[in-house]
Amino acid sequence: QAQLAESGGGSVQDGGSLRLSCKIVEVAFLQPNCMAWFRLVPGKEREGVASLDYDGSTNYADSLEGRFTISRDNAENTLYLQLNNLRPEDSAMYSCAARYNTCPRSGSLSSGAFDYWGQGTRVTVSS
Repeated sequence: QAQLAESGGGSVQDGGSLRLSCKIVEVAFLQPNCMAWFRLVPGKEREGVASLDYDGSTNYADSLEGRFTISRDNAENTLYLQLNNLRPEDSAMYSCAARYNTCPRSGSLSSGAFDYWGQGTRVTVSS
């Protein structure tokens, strides 16, 4: 089983940047093929932000307008999410997720596609 631990959240001003990290702290004999970031705001549904498949292919939520970038360092067993030009509406609890299968052709930003989740790291953007 994979266990995931996020870090890097914090409080920034409108227009600021953060880099979130997701460390895979326990790995089975295979690393997860598909990983993703989600965010949750109280009172709203969990939103898929970005996914990254084993072959480097990515998928992003349309609403991000190219401001976020997902990446992975396999040697460090770490997934990253670079958040640039942050806005107050980006404030949320950000969680990483993983699955050992490859990303589904459709629905790679669907929370139901993932088996393993971290506890989350909070991002707060003030205006």
